[in-house]
Amino acid sequence: MLNDMENGRRNNNKNEDSRMRGFRPSLRGMMLVVAVIWIGVAALYGLLKPISNGCIMTYMYPTYIPISTTEGVSSAKYGLYLYHEGWKKIDFTEHLKKLNGIPVLFIPGNGGSYKQVRSLAAECDRAYQGGPLERTFYREAYLAYKEGGNAEIADIQLPNQYANRLDWFAVDLEGEHSAMDGRILEEHTEYVVYAIHRILDQYKESHDARESDGAATTGSLPKSVILIGHSMGGFVARAATIHPRLRRSAVETILTLSSPHQSPPLALQPSLGDYYKSINQEWRKGYEVQTTRTGRYVSGPKLSNVVVVSVSGGFNDYQVRSKLESLDGIVPPTHGFMTSSTSMKNVWLSMEHQTILWCNQLVVQVSHTLLSLVDSRTGQPFPDTQKRLAIFTKMLHSGIPQSFNWKMQPQSPWSAQVLAKDVKDTAVSEVHTLSDCPSSFHWNDDILERDLYIQTTTVTMLAMDGRRRWLDIQKLGLNGKSHFIFVTNLAPCSGVRIHLWPQKGKSSSDLPAGKRVLEVTSKMVQIPAGPAPWQVEPGSQTEQAPPSALLHLGPEEMHGFRFLTISVAPRPTISGRPPPAISMAVGQFFNPDEGEIDFTHVSMLLSIHSHKDIFLKEDHPLAFNMSFAISLGLLPVTFSLKTAGCGIKDSGLLDEAGDNGNNKLCKLRCFPPLALAWDPTSGLHVFPNLYSETLVVDSSPALWTSTGSEKTTVFLLLDPHCAYKASIAVSVTSAASRFWLLYFSQIAGFCVAVVFFALMRQAHARPIPSILKAVESNLRMPFQFLPFVAVPILLSLLFSFLVSQPFPPFSSFTIVSIICYLLANGIVILLILVSQLVFYVAAYLHVFIKTRWLLWEGNFGFLFLHWFMNLSSRFFSLKVVRILRANPLFVPISAAIVLSMFVHPALGLFILLLSHALCCHSSLCKEVPVNSILPIVLVPFQCSIQKLLP
Repeated sequence: MLNDMENGRRNNNKNEDSRMRGFRPSLRGMMLVVAVIWIGVAALYGLLKPISNGCIMTYMYPTYIPISTTEGVSSAKYGLYLYHEGWKKIDFTEHLKKLNGIPVLFIPGNGGSYKQVRSLAAECDRAYQGGPLERTFYREAYLAYKEGGNAEIADIQLPNQYANRLDWFAVDLEGEHSAMDGRILEEHTEYVVYAIHRILDQYKESHDARESDGAATTGSLPKSVILIGHSMGGFVARAATIHPRLRRSAVETILTLSSPHQSPPLALQPSLGDYYKSINQEWRKGYEVQTTRTGRYVSGPKLSNVVVVSVSGGFNDYQVRSKLESLDGIVPPTHGFMTSSTSMKNVWLSMEHQTILWCNQLVVQVSHTLLSLVDSRTGQPFPDTQKRLAIFTKMLHSGIPQSFNWKMQPQSPWSAQVLAKDVKDTAVSEVHTLSDCPSSFHWNDDILERDLYIQTTTVTMLAMDGRRRWLDIQKLGLNGKSHFIFVTNLAPCSGVRIHLWPQKGKSSSDLPAGKRVLEVTSKMVQIPAGPAPWQVEPGSQTEQAPPSALLHLGPEEMHGFRFLTISVAPRPTISGRPPPAISMAVGQFFNPDEGEIDFTHVSMLLSIHSHKDIFLKEDHPLAFNMSFAISLGLLPVTFSLKTAGCGIKDSGLLDEAGDNGNNKLCKLRCFPPLALAWDPTSGLHVFPNLYSETLVVDSSPALWTSTGSEKTTVFLLLDPHCAYKASIAVSVTSAASRFWLLYFSQIAGFCVAVVFFALMRQAHARPIPSILKAVESNLRMPFQFLPFVAVPILLSLLFSFLVSQPFPPFSSFTIVSIICYLLANGIVILLILVSQLVFYVAAYLHVFIKTRWLLWEGNFGFLFLHWFMNLSSRFFSLKVVRILRANPLFVPISAAIVLSMFVHPALGLFILLLSHALCCHSSLCKEVPVNSILPIVLVPFQCSIQKLLP
């Protein structure tokens, strides 16, 4: 009999083992799970790693003055405030009477506060009192022809003194989460429209109050309000501009900071996407001529006087990507543009979503930009749309071209080339492509000391020696070295001047009448300089200064000229200002082909395992044009530079100092490296003092909406006197975090599809496989895997063809889609294994409690617990509880209704989907006997109890 019992137990164990095989993942599944965990941990490390953005804090003394709200406002729960900067207490009523500036309304974003206006408002007040920024003579950005540029717009000069101050208002939207619900966005829009009208009426009330008191009333009343929106507040600003109840011309200028314009970052419900779609559609119609159905002219574009500028935070803004902040297809180039903080003049930094509101470099530049919009004659913003757009372009865009492609030289839409004028043959007539330096910086020939004649292709200046250096273009430009590049930390006009000469002469007056000297100093573009050099010891030599200006001359620009001169001012500068502590300037004639470095797909992928080394000997090109076949927005690379020599080997100093001494000595001789990265989506990214840095751009490659080339171009400036060892490797943590950020929504969608694929497999397969085996069947080659992957890709491409949308890059789109599908399968398998582990733990806890229960039966505590169990059994015997237990769907349906009404519809939908998935799985399991159900449903709980109980 004992043998029969033992055999029965063995048979039961065998049956249980066979049933549990359905929950043992295959090798393919385990590999996916390991990959998901590894990528997830790497991404989490990259996202949680502290970011050094380089921003300076903004300080202020804020006071918020409430603006009274008229009765009958639909959104009475919101509020309107006027900001005042200053630490002294003021009388609110008297302060409102003096209101006569330019109204600016700040609109906070998702969960934001009206107090976030304080940084912008405080810096605007300081900028108005301190006056405009010091004028420089670097090349500036101008409007191109397709942006409405013309000669008059190009000659716009920024004011020497600001004509009027800005009055900053802010709406209090109660910190509501407008990014989650389209209805909240509509309510915010309604209130912003009311706030705009209330602000304009307040100026009328203040004007009337001053008149009644007999005070002076100068200037005209404002007719429009400048809107500044952060995050979702930027979209609310655009929605309010086209609201049917908004007064005509009440909004003419909109500036948004990290605002999604194309679509919501996370559309959890249809109302949000529908509201976005309707607003963007109205904006597209707003720039079209209004006609009847028969084509008869009715009126001009409704938004013809509205200018919109979108500022993105760059790759450090994890919440809103630059692609969503673009205005393409919504606002034409003649009325707006998007720029990144990484390419903004005097900023050059990437920043987080909230940092963009207080980063002092950006706040100061925005403040001076808004103050420059005011017409000195009227004290109000310029009514001309193109003038306002030109000022935004000059103040926010840098003059750096979009790409230094030597062969094609494509120009950016904000290219800083002077617009068309009569340009004749440079050999016989004066050329007016660029203006000379102002007369206040006129250099007499007597100031310059003995001229120097350079015989090498590379020229170096390490001091303000007051000399003029002559370079023979024809002689030094041989062997394909037809391009000239020049970097320096000297200011144009006051520190250095560059001229092109048709022939040698002491001054321009010595040349024949038909030949003139062309000054090209104003072609220098400003680039961000790294930290100031420091002294190793007091009185010792400092490190070489980083460059702050760049000049590039192509063969077509030097055509017709024989010599190029570089004139350096003497140390007591002409302007009277102190010179820089360390002066540097390096120029070179070079062959662009020698500086071309291409990184193919294979070399970038191999660098994940082992870094790629590049050795650059001394006398290398000053400029390198590196092309990465895979966008750095998808695969960021860690670029490291180590000096291997700097022309002082024969001195013996390097042998005594070692590697560390080598680096220190070479830093005294060579300027810090600099990299400029271009991306078609997010624009320019600058990496100063590039010794070890992760190069990343904020692009979104391989998406359905991606078009055009996805390559990233990096322009690298290296001192030709130094030899370098460059190391390039894909940053795994940065690549993992970028992948999750870019494709999280795609992976989540694939996870839902994987679950339904598995349920479909269970519905058709006999015997019914476990959910784990059903998921793993999605990975079988070729019949399950290829249809599940290829069909969605082909359908998306077919849809693009039907709606006449440009096709995304097929190879990258396909590869990334397959990777997302594989990760989705791995995530679902991981969730199944985790749930299995949870039920195992629950089973062990159940057995532990039961064994303890048997031991506690004789204790007093057990009697109390027994009484409590009897009391609870009475509760379960109630009629309501029995009805709920008999109708299990009532509970999830009720919970979904409550969550949808009082929390968010997405949570209610999630409860319904989860409930339907469990019901579907349970109904499938009812078709088989009970013994077969155990390995299908989540039965490790019951199996573990049977194993553990005696």
